[in-house]
Amino acid sequence: MYLTTDKKKEFFKTYGKGEGDTGSAEGQIALFSFRISHLTGHLSTNKKDFNTQKSLVKLVGKRRDLLDYLKEKDITRYRNIVKELGLRR
Repeated sequence: MYLTTDKKKEFFKTYGKGEGDTGSAEGQIALFSFRISHLTGHLSTNKKDFNTQKSLVKLVGKRRDLLDYLKEKDITRYRNIVKELGLRR
């Protein structure tokens, strides 16, 4: 499996407040970004996998909602996570 519990803990430790803090917006955004990049790579080789395509669109929407929430809540946290993950070019 591409996403193990150790990998998840690493994301939350790096981007969130701690290893056990799985609810922070930054940690969730980082996790969604990793999953989005994985699914994008999968879709580049399997062009007719429409179930994965639908899941990818849902994940992008969830990440967008979290980013909008973070932008409204605390603009400095939003700017930091966007800069760290390289979401805006």
